[in-house]
Amino acid sequence: MTVVASPATSTVQTVEEPATADRAGELIAALAALPAGHPSRPAVRDRTIEAWMPLARHLANRYAGRGEPTDDLFQVALVGLIKSVDRFDADRGVEFAGFAIPTIVGELKRHFRDRTWSIRVPRRLQELRLAITGANTTLTHTLGRSPTVADIAAHLEISEEDVLEGLEGARAYNATSLSTPISADGNTELGETLGGVDREYEHAETRLALAPAMAALDEREQRIVSLRFYGNLTQSQIAERVGISQMHVSRLLTKALGKMRGHLDATV
Repeated sequence: MTVVASPATSTVQTVEEPATADRAGELIAALAALPAGHPSRPAVRDRTIEAWMPLARHLANRYAGRGEPTDDLFQVALVGLIKSVDRFDADRGVEFAGFAIPTIVGELKRHFRDRTWSIRVPRRLQELRLAITGANTTLTHTLGRSPTVADIAAHLEISEEDVLEGLEGARAYNATSLSTPISADGNTELGETLGGVDREYEHAETRLALAPAMAALDEREQRIVSLRFYGNLTQSQIAERVGISQMHVSRLLTKALGKMRGHLDATV
């Protein structure tokens, strides 16, 4: 019950809220009786939706605990309720609840089907997964054992390849966290087993191209280049290794690099 002030008399009046089942039924009947362009229809529609919100919340709560926030589920259920109110046809002889419940539940199921896959897969595979899951439950009960791929294919009247495709697509429904422990002691996580970027691959092609260029150098030039760029030695350290002066190493290194550059330019 809501308390409001009457602007005409400045007295306090009480307005009965459309919260009871009887009142909700009266509102949907009144809305159904109003023609599409009637000026009162928008207000009656809003009150009807408000009156039937407890039904939407009740159905949304049935799907709670499945990984989706309850508030989000209630919003989805409200979408189904609004569709039910707008599409209800009293002339068909079906009570509003009997029409609204499957509409709201269908909206909730569609939400889970479309929004909760870890990886987006085609709608056909999503629907195929649901069909296979249902067939598996039915056949397990009737056969007294776990059904084979052939059993499911025969039950659904599809090919075994389609069943396998649906089972493969179902793997995208849930993702595994990279923080999931995979060792017995719990110290190793899934993410630690993934390979990293190997920078050596970036240099593989360069090494292949340099091999013929290195072969064009004489033995001492090859040694100096190797010590400088593979051994990471300074020119002074190379000079001590080779037994020549640092300045001589510098000249030989410059000459060797010039030869290699010319060889590479000639092969491009």
